[in-house]
Amino acid sequence: MSVRLIFRCQFCEAQPDPLTQISLEHTIREIAWGQYLDALPERWLVWHGRGLYGPPRYACPQHRGDLTAYLREHYGTVGWHPWKRPPYPTSVRSDDTEKAAAVGGRSAMPKWGYGPQIK
Repeated sequence: MSVRLIFRCQFCEAQPDPLTQISLEHTIREIAWGQYLDALPERWLVWHGRGLYGPPRYACPQHRGDLTAYLREHYGTVGWHPWKRPPYPTSVRSDDTEKAAAVGGRSAMPKWGYGPQIK
């Protein structure tokens, strides 16, 4: 069964163009929390909240400032992450992220085990 992800701006229900849609789909696989990401080419702003910072949130180019203001108002006293200033990265992937994903970094108890055990 095929699945299509639908992204909408938190403030105006706008949807991204096809290239930005692909970029937003790639941000889902990022292992991050409390992190802003730019989704190009339309420059949508993605907030990887998770945990104390709430769910991931998306804003179209016209509402980027509204999203940061909202996050700073609601989560600004929890930590410094909502106060991060631009420019924002387009990806937080690194070799460490790839290794974490390979050993199940996205789930509390991966079905395939905990990866290689160092003795």
